[in-house]
Amino acid sequence: MQPRLLQPLIMLAAVIVGGTLGYVLVEGWDPWDALYMTVTTVATVGYREVHPLSRMGQAFTLLLVLMGVSTALYAFSAFATVVAEGGWTRYVERWRNTRMIENLSGHYVLCGFGRIGSIVANEFRRQKTPFVIVDRSPERVRAAVAEGHLAVEGDASREDTLRLVGVERARGLVAAVGTDAENVYAVLTARVMKSDLFIIARAEGEDSQQKLKKAGADRVISPYRIGAVQIAQTALRPAVVDFVEIATSSENLELSIEEIRIERDSPLAGRPLSDAIPRDTLNVVVVGIQHALGRMEFNPPPDTSLNPGDHVIVLGSPAMLKQLERTAK
Repeated sequence: MQPRLLQPLIMLAAVIVGGTLGYVLVEGWDPWDALYMTVTTVATVGYREVHPLSRMGQAFTLLLVLMGVSTALYAFSAFATVVAEGGWTRYVERWRNTRMIENLSGHYVLCGFGRIGSIVANEFRRQKTPFVIVDRSPERVRAAVAEGHLAVEGDASREDTLRLVGVERARGLVAAVGTDAENVYAVLTARVMKSDLFIIARAEGEDSQQKLKKAGADRVISPYRIGAVQIAQTALRPAVVDFVEIATSSENLELSIEEIRIERDSPLAGRPLSDAIPRDTLNVVVVGIQHALGRMEFNPPPDTSLNPGDHVIVLGSPAMLKQLERTAK
């Protein structure tokens, strides 16, 4: 509810309730007749009187007309002002966003819509991954909504804000707020609210990376360090960089790289790699396996056993990868 509409509506409701009680007490009418007389009087529709009025009733009606009509005009003018200024449209949009966020599950919470956050948001949308943005700045929230994203204005380090965006139902959280201190608080709050949440945090300095990990971040990313490494790799191995970009880009329709998690009840669990993911049948390439204990094994041999908690990194066509993902589940 718009704050500017709340007071006029309360005043109008008070006039209607007061008028109804007045007719009940002054004239002795039943509540329905009293309410009908009050509404028709305040609305100035000019219908007949429900019952003949006494002198006291006429005086009360005059007072009700003066108070009711002025209050109704005040409420109408407030509503017209809100509509003219676009406030009602913003209220409807916020209501719609709230309903959409309540229906989200398995999504990502993106804290911050600055230079890094906006790039992450566009990548999430390109990958058709559900997410919701949290930012303190009203301007950035409006910019995010204008681009078609779900966004909420608030402090990402507060529990009520994270609860509003459904962090308990979320798949992961990306802390990309402007400062390392804010990211630490956001990570710490999210970790307390959901212990198994996958959290990625942006870091500016080396010392901040350790603090973010201690706060509960599963991965800590330094954009400056990654950018520098990318520049160096492009200078030294441009063909390799081009291949990785093609393999990880969803815009390429012939080749994609995906991460398949082996669940405890997966039919692939406990089976050797050659039997679980036959290359001649699925036409995919197993690039590596990140084992449940954290060890990364590149180009694993065919007799490698797949265990619950392993993440298999596979390269192939999107259709084949989707089929493999369904099989793994």
